[in-house]
Amino acid sequence: MKRRTELITGLDVDTREDALAAVEIAAECSWFKIGAQLFTRCGPAVVEAVRDRGKNVFLDLKYHDIPNTVASASRAAADLGAKLFTLHASGGKAMIAAARTAVEDTDTRILAVTVLTSLTDDMLRQEVGLPETAAEAVPRLARLAVEAGAHGIVCSPREIAMVRETVGPAPLIVTPGIRPRWASKDDQARIMTPREAADAGADMIVVVRPILKHENPPEAVRLILEELQG
Repeated sequence: MKRRTELITGLDVDTREDALAAVEIAAECSWFKIGAQLFTRCGPAVVEAVRDRGKNVFLDLKYHDIPNTVASASRAAADLGAKLFTLHASGGKAMIAAARTAVEDTDTRILAVTVLTSLTDDMLRQEVGLPETAAEAVPRLARLAVEAGAHGIVCSPREIAMVRETVGPAPLIVTPGIRPRWASKDDQARIMTPREAADAGADMIVVVRPILKHENPPEAVRLILEELQG
């Protein structure tokens, strides 16, 4: 059966008021991402406010710490009602396993981030100290994360096929860097359209500026959902 790809609208704004206004104007969307920018300014209350409007929250804070600390943060994310949250795969198997144990009796799912899309191969070698290219590190970390208990992977569009081949059909793949054909590329260089990402195997796509900066955001959401439905 063909997999259904869902849309996540990113709430990359500074205030609770702007976040909730975005939820209203993108009301046809069921999923909203809250990242470090909004969470740091507004705290857990903004997660609750989005949930109170009947929406699912993807909490993108990318936990990376000792296993006990990440386990506690993971449980807090689940108790807050986040349906998805992120951690760094590079935190290792013990950290990811501790997070999985912490959310085991909930419907919250863990997404592992492998290599940040801002890192070049030279940066990985010279600054991070990995003797690998991103193309080598991403599948290795994706496999490690899923084996340790992550429910899915966050990856760039260009890595979807590679990750899907590595982890198989069951784990979630969530993909930012999506631009509809009618939208500006902004500062994104390696992008895919919603349909291309869906065809490549993404379960969810994250879109921010093409929706929030559109002159008619509800129409932008409608067009993207229409494209995802084929």
